[in-house]
Amino acid sequence: MHIKKGDKVQVISGNYKGDKGEVLEVFPDKYRAIVENVNMVKKHKKPTQNNPGGIVDLAAPIHISNLMLLDPKTGEPTRIGRKEVNGKLVRYSKKSGEIFN
Repeated sequence: MHIKKGDKVQVISGNYKGDKGEVLEVFPDKYRAIVENVNMVKKHKKPTQNNPGGIVDLAAPIHISNLMLLDPKTGEPTRIGRKEVNGKLVRYSKKSGEIFN
């Protein structure tokens, strides 16, 4: 997968088009990711001993195809490539050539 936890991404299609955020969690088997403050849904929680319950806002997963990585140098959305550096496969920005950590 081209997106990993901690990456800065921008939504490129859908209701949240243009929104930016950090990837909090990735689900590779479903090709989905949870991005902070994107695709927020209201969840009705039952009260427990630790939680008073009520209506809570949660981030729902969004499909990977709707996300594009942000270039670490310019902050703009960019496609990524993979190349071998010192025997290790790394991701790099197609726009600036900057390597993602």
